Amino acid sequence: MPHLAYISFDTVPAPKGAATHIAAFSRALAGAFGSVDLVTVCGAAASEPHAERWPGVFHTELPGLGINLIDRVLCFRGCLERWLSGRGFELVQFRSIFEGIPLLRLRPRPRLIFEVNGLPSIELKHRYPRVADDRELMRKLIAQEQACLDAADRIVTPSEVTARYLTASRFVEAAKIRVIPNGVDTDLFHASDAATEFGPEIPLLYFGTLAQWQGVDLAVRAVAQICAQAPARLTILGAGSGRQREAIRALAGKLGIGARVEIAPPVGQPELVQALHRSFAVLAPLAMNDRNTQQGCCPLKILEGMAAGVPVIASDLPVVRELGEHGRHFLLVKPGSVDQIAQAVLQLRGDPVLWHQVSVGAREHILRHYTWERSGAALAAVCEELGMSLASRA
Repeated sequence: MPHLAYISFDTVPAPKGAATHIAAFSRALAGAFGSVDLVTVCGAAASEPHAERWPGVFHTELPGLGINLIDRVLCFRGCLERWLSGRGFELVQFRSIFEGIPLLRLRPRPRLIFEVNGLPSIELKHRYPRVADDRELMRKLIAQEQACLDAADRIVTPSEVTARYLTASRFVEAAKIRVIPNGVDTDLFHASDAATEFGPEIPLLYFGTLAQWQGVDLAVRAVAQICAQAPARLTILGAGSGRQREAIRALAGKLGIGARVEIAPPVGQPELVQALHRSFAVLAPLAMNDRNTQQGCCPLKILEGMAAGVPVIASDLPVVRELGEHGRHFLLVKPGSVDQIAQAVLQLRGDPVLWHQVSVGAREHILRHYTWERSGAALAAVCEELGMSLASRA
């Protein structure tokens, strides 16, 4: 009998943080327990055959078709229910209510790990602003979230901020929450072998989605301020809508730096490492809103930049502070402060010793605390708590 499944309403593989996280966790589960069934969504009408994506990871893609998110979720849920029929699992890990609700209907029900990276009742309004005014939809989202939280045998989350929110606002018992932060492939995300030398122009990098909560507009405004004192260039690598891209281009043009802001699609991890090594600093100006302060997150852009030995300038939020120390592992700035972002870049530019100190300190900190091996071992321990036996002991 298949014993372990990992199910997510996400596309894998893909050049985004969720896909990186899922790939790392699924490989960790397969390594610890011999094999895992990974189920994700695809945009095609027909599912991909059951294939071994990575050693021991048997990947099935189920369609999620429709003109809007609700249609896509309902399509995926129906396909998932049919896929689950006749299969029995000892343990299933899932990442959202979109795949979680069908699991609650299973009889007998397997042991469940709810991996809470984000909650739709908080997340969706930042992608679809009109959702915030739809009280009936919000009521249903919260009810489904609570049903999954209550039914889960364990809840795994990457941030202490999220854990505190779940206990204080969603009445989850602290005893069943396990905080497992994201990690980094430190062999892939390595420090540059070449001597770090930059010309007169300051190359800056932002990578991630173009969503409002990421604060990309703040990065653009900061570059305009920097350019008043020193030439700078911002490369933006991220997924976003045409409207989001045009808004960034319009802002850069209005500020007179249109030629100094490049917007490109997301790239694979090897190409991202190359982009990091060409960069003087990474900008991660997370906005001050409930997406970042209540729900919490564990930003891979910060961890991956640190692992590559590139100084990261990030918003001084609890979700960031729990990852390291200001001045040693990154530079923190007041959330929403364009002035402080610009000042931090210029401070690094004028202080090569500080740049080197943060570069080396960040890399060492990641090696000690934020590897996927470390996170994967913590996840395997949670599965053991729920009765799973390691492959070496089976």
